[in-house]
Amino acid sequence: MAQSDNKKFFENLTGAGKAIAVLTSGGDAQGMNAAVRAVVRVGIYVGAKVYFIHEGYQGMVDGGDNIKEAKWESVSSMLQVGGTVIGSARCKEFRTHEGRLKAAHNLVQRGITNLCVIGGDGSLTGANLFREEWSGLLAELVEQGLIDEEAAQKYSALHIVGMVGSIDNDFCGTDMTIGTDSALHRIIEVVDAIMTTAQSHQRTFVLEVMGRHCGYLALVSALACGADWVLIPEMPPEDGWEEKMCQKLSAKRAGMKRLNIIIVAEGAIDRNNQPITSEHVKDLVVRCLGFDTRVTILGHVQRGGTPSAFDRILASRMGVEAVLALLETTANTPACVVSLCGNQSVRLPLMECVQMTQEVQKAMDEKKFEEAVQLRGRSFENNLKTYKLLAHRKPESELPHSNFNVAVLNVGAPAAGMNAAVRSAVRVGISEGHKMFAVSDGFEGFYKGQIKEIKWADVGGWTGQGGSLLGTKRTLPAKNVDKIAEQIRKYNINALLVIGGFEAYLGIMELLAARGTYEDLCVPMVMVPATVSNNVPGSDLSIGADTALNAITDTCDRIKQSASGTKRRVFIIETMGGYCGYLASVGGLAAGADAAYIYEEPFDIRDLQSNVEHLREKMKTSIQRGLVLRNENSNENYTTDFIYQLYSEEGRGVFDCRKNVLGHMQQGGSPSPFDRNFGTKIAAKAMQWITKKLNESYKQGRVFANTEDSACLLGMRRRAMIFQPVVQLKDETDFIHRIPKEQWWLKLRPLMKILAKYKTSYDVSDSGQLEHVAHNRPKKSESTVGI
Repeated sequence: MAQSDNKKFFENLTGAGKAIAVLTSGGDAQGMNAAVRAVVRVGIYVGAKVYFIHEGYQGMVDGGDNIKEAKWESVSSMLQVGGTVIGSARCKEFRTHEGRLKAAHNLVQRGITNLCVIGGDGSLTGANLFREEWSGLLAELVEQGLIDEEAAQKYSALHIVGMVGSIDNDFCGTDMTIGTDSALHRIIEVVDAIMTTAQSHQRTFVLEVMGRHCGYLALVSALACGADWVLIPEMPPEDGWEEKMCQKLSAKRAGMKRLNIIIVAEGAIDRNNQPITSEHVKDLVVRCLGFDTRVTILGHVQRGGTPSAFDRILASRMGVEAVLALLETTANTPACVVSLCGNQSVRLPLMECVQMTQEVQKAMDEKKFEEAVQLRGRSFENNLKTYKLLAHRKPESELPHSNFNVAVLNVGAPAAGMNAAVRSAVRVGISEGHKMFAVSDGFEGFYKGQIKEIKWADVGGWTGQGGSLLGTKRTLPAKNVDKIAEQIRKYNINALLVIGGFEAYLGIMELLAARGTYEDLCVPMVMVPATVSNNVPGSDLSIGADTALNAITDTCDRIKQSASGTKRRVFIIETMGGYCGYLASVGGLAAGADAAYIYEEPFDIRDLQSNVEHLREKMKTSIQRGLVLRNENSNENYTTDFIYQLYSEEGRGVFDCRKNVLGHMQQGGSPSPFDRNFGTKIAAKAMQWITKKLNESYKQGRVFANTEDSACLLGMRRRAMIFQPVVQLKDETDFIHRIPKEQWWLKLRPLMKILAKYKTSYDVSDSGQLEHVAHNRPKKSESTVGI
């Protein structure tokens, strides 16, 4: 690979002579082990010495065997383990000057001046204080004769990089903290299970979730399961909420709904900062409505279990960025925290984030609840607005009357999260005053006239359903465009929302091309990407891809475990994706694969032979299992069978092989919390765009929209959700192989290779800029819902 002058490559950075220590502190969170693994392996890769500090700050103060050098094999088989294998403890001694003096002595003895701290705001604040006191602590150690002047000079600066490990997602400056997505998985698993028993007995369930000072888990799980009511500390309910809640629960039962779900954050409060407990809510429902009501407190279940695919990838990316930050730091660089903004890893000054996090609590204490929500960040605020929009239906008299008809349809293969998107679109559309129409079976159902009005209550309970309840087909519209135009005229359809994969993208383009012939097609159209393959141009992510990644990761975990205690074994696993290698590559990173073969990165017999040799060498150490993923269309000749036979033959005497084709299990199942939330918010945003376009294009008693920007794709690009005219995406598309010409996740492939002990080239040009925390002060005119 030619390395241009303006690019920065990871392999050109050196950690030789540096010592990096990694510790986990405070409460544990799923995904911490993935972060530890990344720090250790990338640190060793660049030539640094890496140390574990066991039991958090307590281990740093106590020293001895608590601080041990880490080897490559030390972090094998820990990616899928929940909690933190190096231990975590809250340490009172580190809060004292004497404790920090002991810790400094223990670090200097081992030459450690680079600390990677994984924890919450308390742990990171402690690390920053330690850094500020460092020179004074060394001077004291010299004075006491515990270290000499030369050591004090040599280790004069302490460098700190933080990663936020907290299931509460209570740290400002990052969209997601390590562990949050996994905790949502635990909550949603419980909610889905409870819903079946609640329905059987017509019960009301009050679920208490973690979040002493932050309502993120409660809010997003309420969005993800369509809860009837949610109580969070940042936005206490208005006075008289008890009566309103009971009225809503009663109305739901009157509408033939057999269950009610209320979600309460453990730190929920009222407007007077008095706690609202789950027992109080239960007693209220029983007293006022007489409903059979039960309380379930999830407790530490939320902290446990295996980390989700999202958390493994997030933690691995953050771990690499943390080592990179430590390699580039100077004596004047402030302590930073590695954060996630949209789909980008960023570095932010640690204390700016801590101060904003403290401002949230201060705003809540002062009863400035609107300000507290804004300070939590754009993502939190939009979650709250979306929940209010979808959960609470306004009376007919309060709804605007637009007289517009909007059709929604699914196109292409089913993807988990499609139903959440349809529910969101229907309810937002009704809230905006539109009449919503559901089209069954995609464009085929459209031209056949399988169109009917869909009401608010019709989409109740859709959020957690997998597949496509509307029905979906791959049929494209071109051959029947005249009949589709006729149906649009017949039902007076004024706008189209198409939720689907590559076929949906092609379909919108075909309808756009036919506008010159059929004026009925001159209506606003927007596409929301939904496909497990994640191969739609114009968006980094698609609805359904996260659920598929979790299916792959869970299956790989089980398959690897099946070899536990047996002889050395390599598994060859085939994933879906068409010609798009997203599932194989990102699934490989999440599952700890040794190799992932994809169409976008051509390979030949020499590469296969090199991978076999690499695995032979690894298997001669303590590593017992290997994992190789292959995208289904990666190469027409090097099939899964061929690779299996090659590995079996060439590995003979060192390891044996097994193969597994995952197939349609990647498309099935209930949608993950991420896909439910992503589908809900992206569809809400799409509907608001439709409303805006309808108002703009309504002239002389009719809707007429034939400009390029009236047919758009809504996608996530790096840090933002943007609407892009589909015409402008043509040049970005490889139509033969049905993939975008450029794909962001290809940059993650070298990371997978480095973590599997390959020497490779890794472009890190996007990294290295220390940014500042954006203070979120939304304007009144901003759209109601975004992402």
